Amino acid sequence: MSKSVGGLSSIKYSLSVANKVGYANFWKSIRSKNTCKTCAYGMGGQSGGMRNEVGTGLEICKKSIQAQLTDIQKGIPVEFYSDNQVEEIKKLKPRELEMLGRLNNPLYKNTGDKHYTVISWEEAYSKIVETLIRTDADDVFFYASGRSSNEAAFVLQLFARLYGTNNVNNCSYYCHQASGVGLNSIIGSGTATLELDDLKQSDLIFVFGANPSSNHPRFLTELMHCRRRGGSVVIVNPMKEPGLVRFAIPSDLRSMIGGGSDIASHYIQPNIGGDIAFIQGMAKCVIGKDAVEHEFINNCTNEYEAHKKHIEGVAWEDIEVSSGVSKETIEDIAELYCKAKNVVFAWSMGITHHLHGVENVESIANLAMLRGMLGKRYAGLLPLRGHSNVQGIGSIGVTPALKEKVFQNLESHLGVKLPETQGMDTMSCIEAANTGDINAAFILGGNLLGANPNRTFAEESLNKIPFKVFMSTTFNESHFNGVDKEVIVLPCIARDEEKQATTQESMFNFVRMSDGGSVRLENARSEVDIICSIAEDIIDKEMVDFGHFKDHSNIRNAIAATIPGLSGLADIDETKREFQIEGRVFHEPLFATPDKKANFKVINLPISNLNGKENTFNLMSVRSEGQFNTIIYEEHDLFRGQSERWIVLMNFLDIKRINMNENDLVDVVNETGVMKAVKIRSFDIKAGNVMCYFPEANVLISKDVDRRSRTPGFKSTVVQLFPV
Repeated sequence: MSKSVGGLSSIKYSLSVANKVGYANFWKSIRSKNTCKTCAYGMGGQSGGMRNEVGTGLEICKKSIQAQLTDIQKGIPVEFYSDNQVEEIKKLKPRELEMLGRLNNPLYKNTGDKHYTVISWEEAYSKIVETLIRTDADDVFFYASGRSSNEAAFVLQLFARLYGTNNVNNCSYYCHQASGVGLNSIIGSGTATLELDDLKQSDLIFVFGANPSSNHPRFLTELMHCRRRGGSVVIVNPMKEPGLVRFAIPSDLRSMIGGGSDIASHYIQPNIGGDIAFIQGMAKCVIGKDAVEHEFINNCTNEYEAHKKHIEGVAWEDIEVSSGVSKETIEDIAELYCKAKNVVFAWSMGITHHLHGVENVESIANLAMLRGMLGKRYAGLLPLRGHSNVQGIGSIGVTPALKEKVFQNLESHLGVKLPETQGMDTMSCIEAANTGDINAAFILGGNLLGANPNRTFAEESLNKIPFKVFMSTTFNESHFNGVDKEVIVLPCIARDEEKQATTQESMFNFVRMSDGGSVRLENARSEVDIICSIAEDIIDKEMVDFGHFKDHSNIRNAIAATIPGLSGLADIDETKREFQIEGRVFHEPLFATPDKKANFKVINLPISNLNGKENTFNLMSVRSEGQFNTIIYEEHDLFRGQSERWIVLMNFLDIKRINMNENDLVDVVNETGVMKAVKIRSFDIKAGNVMCYFPEANVLISKDVDRRSRTPGFKSTVVQLFPV
């Protein structure tokens, strides 16, 4: 039996946090009626903390508690800024920056300044307004993190468009944009096709390119229950993650007493980038056995014959070489699939972080359609999204191009004319900054520098922007790197500190309302209040009065009137009734395409970029157990048994093949950059593939993007290893 992870370590961590902040404060915080601040799996809201939409209690994980710990910090003392130069602070590790304390004062740094200076809110607003008024709108971009609320996101994108630009983008371009593009091409809708409750009667769950033991821990509860009721869980991941083999669920007494619970019934380790080949091998088996759902295919899909012809023409030799998985293993998993009745396909950034990320998503959907696992209960497609409201800010319109219906509704409801110019996605904005074509940036949350590939290029690009505005709760790398020119940092309050309610959307298309209510800082302000205060001094009140939107209920009314599926926000203040967004869950095979049918896609196998040299490998960057996105809470990686982050994880056979030993130092090199003196560590990863931590490995990640989703290939980078 494999050793389990999780369990007691998570409980001990929770108790240590409670002891640090005070048990009363800790209990009040996790029990409050506020949505979880971390992943998009969703819990909290009007049912109270630690409850999900189906009423299950104790729905909390270590990530939720880590986020609370940083928010409960005291404000950074004013004297800190005069005592410490920017060049000194930038030497701190990301975790150390996060733990300096909460931002509680507007900060200003002009070109040539060595320190940030505390300024008043009035002075900060004045500088921002004056700069934006004199700057051409097409030379400005607006960016939002997925931790923001629907209300703040709505007024941000509306302000940007009325200001005159469609350069409005969000962090999903660097994570799940490929999911949205791929799903839209198949079913006309870009989100999960099922509800949380559907997981509870599935008998087979595939998990592609994800490590929910670290990134979506509460999803493991559903995987555990699937196994307990006799179902199967197939993990498809180049790395053998201990938490996906066996995990002790802290909220489940049986799991804790029994020393953990089995998660994976089958664990497939393909090559990095080998998912399409593995999936097409399965499809070849399903079609060859005539196990396809003919009625569904004939009545509810398009282009099946083209897909079938393509799959039949793919050679098994090519499938095995590309995937790194044997024909026999693929046949076994295909047989399992053919026998299952209710199948869920889940995936995360191990699927989307490729230059063929959209095709990865479409391949999964193709496989689901073969057996009619779309448009029915207890089955479907589930992108495991990251930040708690990353899906919501996309729904609200923080994208370069609004959906046609949203565009029309906004113009009609508000009586305005919106710009029709083509807006830039996130990478396009960074590239434009590098050529001197961006003169101002308005950044709501997140760590844009840390999230970008090609760290050197990204820092150089951000440094060329003459004026940047950051809205943040705590410091991160973006505030101290690439900031040679004029910068303003505005301190905002966290979700559970809001004086008015806000709303968030989970990966299951479920909208929650957070009450806010905690008061921790005296000078930080609401995101909505900050954006509206700036906007009302720039946008003519005869066009739109942003002062009106300082009342959050007025924003919700505007969203309900303009964003399809969100009409439930119109009366949520009175009813407190949280809801599933209309038109996104497909329990019947009637999809959101013009003809209501799903579309099969013909997809070619990706071409490997490996050059055949012995020291050449495919590299993927990953997050650790003690990390959420770019926020690093702990330097060690508990579940993988690693005590440091400047390492490269390799298969033991690969280490021997290049005549190296564990703990030897190597330079990890490619055309984009180099990680110097990196320690080799042995790990169960598919031979020929290696792993480094994100965001440290961003120096190696090219700024090349998937042509359809504009997402960089964080998990498909060719590198060479040279001994130091």
